[in-house]
Amino acid sequence: MLMPQLLVTAVVTLVAVVVTFGIARARKRYDTVDTFWGLGFALVAAVAFPFGDGPLSLRLVVLLLTVVWGVRLSVHLHLRNHKLPEDPRYARMGHGPLKMFVRVYLLQGVVLYFVSLPVQFAMDGTGFGVLGWLGVVVWLIGFAFETIGDEQLRRFKADPGNRGRVLDTGLWRYTRHPNYFGDACVWWGLYLLACSTWPGAATILSPMAMTFTLARGTGKPMLEKGMARTRPAYAHYVERTSGFFPLPPKRVTPR
Repeated sequence: MLMPQLLVTAVVTLVAVVVTFGIARARKRYDTVDTFWGLGFALVAAVAFPFGDGPLSLRLVVLLLTVVWGVRLSVHLHLRNHKLPEDPRYARMGHGPLKMFVRVYLLQGVVLYFVSLPVQFAMDGTGFGVLGWLGVVVWLIGFAFETIGDEQLRRFKADPGNRGRVLDTGLWRYTRHPNYFGDACVWWGLYLLACSTWPGAATILSPMAMTFTLARGTGKPMLEKGMARTRPAYAHYVERTSGFFPLPPKRVTPR
C-alpha cells in the first residue's frame, strides 16, 4: 500500500504546513517553523504506520525512533526560541506573508517530505536483518550525540560567566557540531532500517540531503559565520576542532 501511503502523507504534510503557517501568523513569529520541523516527521511516521505491510515489530521501531527524535527536537527548539527574539534570518526575509509561506514554510514541507521517505518505505520493509539492527545502533549514537550536545550547550549558555566564550569541552571538544552530526546519524540509522527492500535502499538521497543541509547548507556554514563575527576565540577553535565528524582535537599553538 505504498502509493496510497505516499499520497496521504503528502496531503497531510501540506495541511500541517498551512496550519503551522497560520499559527505563526497568529503568534507573529515565523520561527514557529522550527518547532514544526521535528513534529512534522513524527506526524508523517504516524500517518504512514497503518498503511505499512511490513512486520509490526519493524513498523513500531521505525515509528518509535522517529517520534522520539522528532518530539525531543521540537520541544528543545521551542523552549530555546520562545525565550529569545525571533531568529534574524526570518526578519531579513521581509515578513511578506506569501513570500514567507513559499520560501520558508512550503519549502520546508517539501524537504521534510523528501527526507522522510526512508521512514515511509521502511513501513513496507521485510524485517530487521543485520542492516536493520545496525540502523538502530547508528540511530542511538546519533540521538545520544544530538541530545547530549544540545544539553551541554544549554548549560554553557545558561552561565553568565561564559558570555562571549566558546564551548570546547564535552562532545564539543571533538566536533564543532555534535548536535548536527547526531542529527545526520539519526537519519542514516532510519535509512538503514528501510534497506530491507530495494525501493527502501533507493531512498539514499534522503539522508544524503539531510547531511548536506546540516554540514554544507543552512546548518553549519550559517551558524559558523555568526560565531566568527561575535567570538574572537572561535577562529582558534575552528583550527583545532573537527567541523563535523568527531575526531581528536589537533594541537594548535594559540596566536
